[in-house]
Amino acid sequence: MKSIKPGRGPSMMSGFVGIFMICFGILWTVLAAQASGFMALFGVLWTGVAVVITVHNFKNATGKNRTSSFDIVDASEEPDPFEERYGRGFAETRAVGERRFCPYCGAEAEETFKFCQSCGKKLP
Repeated sequence: MKSIKPGRGPSMMSGFVGIFMICFGILWTVLAAQASGFMALFGVLWTGVAVVITVHNFKNATGKNRTSSFDIVDASEEPDPFEERYGRGFAETRAVGERRFCPYCGAEAEETFKFCQSCGKKLP
């Protein structure tokens, strides 16, 4: 079964943007310190936040437990986080009365359908 998992690509790109933000913050702090001390505090704050965000994004891009949601993976690649949280059978098709629903988007599906008409995913 396919599942949506946190993505690596956006986090890696954000990490590289974070490096640029750190460099900009350092440059801002140095230039602002020469002009006035108050604006240098903004540069220090900016640089500190940029360091935290950059470290988070690089850890997110290389770690197992990621927090952005862009990859679609197979169950053999990584476990489904919803199954871990809500138990096995979370994504099974449920029949209510005589009606059948897609486990992925919740749209109503007839018994003879093999694929959901709303999201296009294969019904179990």
